[in-house]
Amino acid sequence: MPLHFFPHYNKVNETPKDIFSEAHKDLVEQGGTWLTITSESCSVVAALITIVAFATSSTVPGGNNSENGKPNLKNQPAFDVFAISSFVALCFSMTAMVMFLAILTSRLQERDFCTDLPRKLLLGLTSLFVSITSMLISFCAGHFFVLKDKLKFVAIPVYAVTCLPISFLAMAQFPLYFDLM
Repeated sequence: MPLHFFPHYNKVNETPKDIFSEAHKDLVEQGGTWLTITSESCSVVAALITIVAFATSSTVPGGNNSENGKPNLKNQPAFDVFAISSFVALCFSMTAMVMFLAILTSRLQERDFCTDLPRKLLLGLTSLFVSITSMLISFCAGHFFVLKDKLKFVAIPVYAVTCLPISFLAMAQFPLYFDLM
């Protein structure tokens, strides 16, 4: 609505903004309820990923060298993939937790639904998606050490199938992503 319409009043002494707010009061309430439930659920998942990512990032596969304290598998590419993906999972899961906590502690007022809350939800969901993907990559890289030389030719297709759930999650969330953008 053009800004010069806002100071105008109708016969009942209401501005267009007053009428809009009153007409959409239920929508704000329903949106706030949905956003709270979604944020609570995603916060639980983000917290679980944070716990697992912290545990995996602080545990080194293959152990450490007793002489110099450096990881035994340090020069292997899978170790680098494991270390980086574990760290990325930890950082992005923490970011997701902070975003969902910011949503849960917001006032959920009408003006917050315009840009603030959708941005927080978009950033939180994206961070959660990246952390889940990174955790799966970290798992696959860590599991690669377990296989050693046995069954390495089967590992890549099995890891590809392991990543199917994250693909399904991404496809299920695309409509929400487009709505938020």
